[in-house]
Amino acid sequence: MAHAVPTRGTSTGARTGAGTGAAGASGHTPPDVFGARTHLLAKWAMPLAIGLVYGYWAASIRRHGGPITGWNLLFGFMTVLAFAILWYVVRAVADRLPREGHAVLWGAFAGSALGFLYSGSGVAMFTCILVSLLLAAAVTAGLYYHYATHQDAEEARTARTRNPARTGTT
Repeated sequence: MAHAVPTRGTSTGARTGAGTGAAGASGHTPPDVFGARTHLLAKWAMPLAIGLVYGYWAASIRRHGGPITGWNLLFGFMTVLAFAILWYVVRAVADRLPREGHAVLWGAFAGSALGFLYSGSGVAMFTCILVSLLLAAAVTAGLYYHYATHQDAEEARTARTRNPARTGTT
């Protein structure tokens, strides 16, 4: 069985003080494997990496199997730039919204991104809009469920740590 590494400054790894993070009923917080610098790098590199894939995909759809041209490369890189900037803006705005708005904003972003790619393939506009709305609704519903269940569980853990005598269901 694997055990967590003791926390710096203690011999047993026991936590000092009451943490409110991801602590369970035992009060044990799981260790963070990556440091703050790694999380910051991933926060900024992930949209760029996904944007590169998205830009390549958009450029390949636009050329319809033809030769790669300078204009096609420019279109791909401009798509990467637009996608990454929109991702950063959506992330910054969504962090300030309640969970409903957060889910709707990310759903709209996902639906719009798919709609842009799908419209470049030459399908009927009605089909493009329908598929984009279906994806936006699915992403919104999934994220709302995720945020609602995780925030409710975190609020319950916080309530348990504040009042340990109260256990069980309410």
